[in-house]
Amino acid sequence: MDVIVLGGGLMGTASAYFLARRGARVTLIERNRIGAGATVASFGNIRRTGRHLSQLPLAHRSLRLWSEAQKMLGRDVEFRATGHIRLIFDEGGLADMRAYAEAARPWGLELEELCPREIRVRFPGLGPEAIAASFSPHDGSGNPRLIAPAFAESARKLGAEIIEEAEVEKIKHTGSGFLVTCSKGAFAAECLLNAAGAWGARIAALFGEQVPLDARGPQMGVTEPLPHRILPVVGIWTRDKEYGAYLRQVERGNIVFGGAAERVRVDLDPGYAKADPACLPAQLRAVARLLPAIAQVAIIRTWSGCEGYMRDMLPVMGRSATTPGLFHAFGFSGHGFQLGPGVGDAMAELITTGRCETPLEDFGIGRFNRGA
Repeated sequence: MDVIVLGGGLMGTASAYFLARRGARVTLIERNRIGAGATVASFGNIRRTGRHLSQLPLAHRSLRLWSEAQKMLGRDVEFRATGHIRLIFDEGGLADMRAYAEAARPWGLELEELCPREIRVRFPGLGPEAIAASFSPHDGSGNPRLIAPAFAESARKLGAEIIEEAEVEKIKHTGSGFLVTCSKGAFAAECLLNAAGAWGARIAALFGEQVPLDARGPQMGVTEPLPHRILPVVGIWTRDKEYGAYLRQVERGNIVFGGAAERVRVDLDPGYAKADPACLPAQLRAVARLLPAIAQVAIIRTWSGCEGYMRDMLPVMGRSATTPGLFHAFGFSGHGFQLGPGVGDAMAELITTGRCETPLEDFGIGRFNRGA
């Protein structure tokens, strides 16, 4: 089976790898450089807490693959299962956490509830005003700059052709397959996987599938290096977007942070977003609620990227509703990093066998046309 994968982010490169591992002949086409879009803008959070319940089977599948990534890909992509803590500062957040924990338990996610004393003893310096927290010990983080290149290189070793800096000019369904013409040539295949991120809606539209996707850029920042003391990824349960911050400390000591700021609009041509410096003061106030010590630390860099957000915040994944041989995996709405390996594995299974052991029905592109 021949497959063309459009998009060289984490979803596309993981799909290319798992397709090649299943014996498919794969050509991946990326308009820029591998991992240069939403993946490199990612915070690097590998968390299951707070996900839409129907995403949890895919998240569990992906977590197993993250734990195998170093052996599987032959390099350290800095996956660390250091846990994920979400702090709670008010009764509304506590009620939301408890309701989610109860609902997620049948889906295989167990959250530990921590009291203020347990937070202080186990995670000193975090959320001194927190009234509670949830903790998921098996989650953690990974390096967004390493994972997509690692999948691409491993796919290449399995025979996949990886084509970068290739602008797609035309996509045609030939009846027996697909012909993709780009700046580096024409490529034919039996199947086409649309893993083009924020550009995925444009490709779907070529086949009569309209989806409500908005391109946005997150507001991210990183501090100077500090002594390495914060092990888990830190987030918050809150109904107030102004406090929706998150952070993690990498092993080199820098603290990466984001959230608590409006995502900037992105023009898909050229598809780049710049961080808005006006957002930084309010963002840092929210981050300081989680980690007061950050108020005394120098910020050395801010950045943004280009992510595709669906209006219902669920990805588009699975078969096309209009075109045989066309598959979609895009629109992960800023929370696709953890899912990436699982998405690639699931899409490879679906494309090569016609079925998928992980339920994907909630993510089908046909949901946007129901009742039309």
